[in-house]
Amino acid sequence: MSLKNIRLEVMQLLEKNVSSYVDQYLIPVEKIWQPSDFLPNSESDNFLEEVKELREISKDLPYDFWVAMVGDMITEEALPTYENWLMEVEGVDNLERNGWAKWVRQWTGEENRHGDLLNKYLYLSGRVNMREIEMTTQHLINDGFDIGTGRDPYKNFVYTSFQELATYVSHNRVSQLAKSYGDTKLAKMCKMVAGDEMRHHLAYSEFVNQIFKIDPSEMMLAFQYMMKAKIVMPAHFLRESGQKISSAFEHFSDSAQRIGVYTASDYVDIMQKLIEKWQIDKISGLTDEAEKARDYLMKLPARMARISERLVIPQESFQFKWVEPARL
Repeated sequence: MSLKNIRLEVMQLLEKNVSSYVDQYLIPVEKIWQPSDFLPNSESDNFLEEVKELREISKDLPYDFWVAMVGDMITEEALPTYENWLMEVEGVDNLERNGWAKWVRQWTGEENRHGDLLNKYLYLSGRVNMREIEMTTQHLINDGFDIGTGRDPYKNFVYTSFQELATYVSHNRVSQLAKSYGDTKLAKMCKMVAGDEMRHHLAYSEFVNQIFKIDPSEMMLAFQYMMKAKIVMPAHFLRESGQKISSAFEHFSDSAQRIGVYTASDYVDIMQKLIEKWQIDKISGLTDEAEKARDYLMKLPARMARISERLVIPQESFQFKWVEPARL
């Protein structure tokens, strides 16, 4: 059988348990939080007072914080790209509405709340240029992304396992920073988003764990492939109005690193966590090629850690159109 057919067979085998994964890792619509639970109530007579309080508290948040939060929000708002990509993965059949398609739709429904919540907060804060942010979001959806996985479910599940944990780290750090600046409501919002991301990470990493039990050598090779290629962030095509795809993501990344929202050491830490979670050192029955891939993976975090220690982050902030100093 071809590798493609084997992967499809594995996905069909795992599909039998997708409903249990939905029940375990996703929350029914009627029970999960919604953005309006944390934002000023527009139906209330106190709405304007609540907005005024939100705007007043947000004044103390620094420039790099706003850049990091805007970048996180835009990443969440580009959700149509991610859903479309996952619907094209081998084994996901939206036409027949199979179990994997059900998972992708319900995962998308949960993720959609994140952009809604953060977008509304930013709009009410009055600290950012929403039109510029909206244009960047539209550009990002227009431009799409290429995360190097193709339609391969093994590579895609490595990517989502990594990326969901990375977004957990980012939103959780924003929550901690907001709390340290006295914005406890924003801190709670970001903490709730981070909680969703952690649940989603646990799900996707379990999918990989199950594949390792069925097709260990090919799963190991897919893991190695993604680590060699490096995990690119969903917003790596980020650009502002009037620009071509360029270095906007790098400037956003610099802001996130300066303020400690997401750093190169976090990338290495996530890699190590995945190696430990999947017990890469204990997997048996590997081909010679997969054994070499395992050796590569076991040594990679230490090597990447040495590289990350040499990185120099610019101390001067790039001036984004999204966040105007005069507003702060």
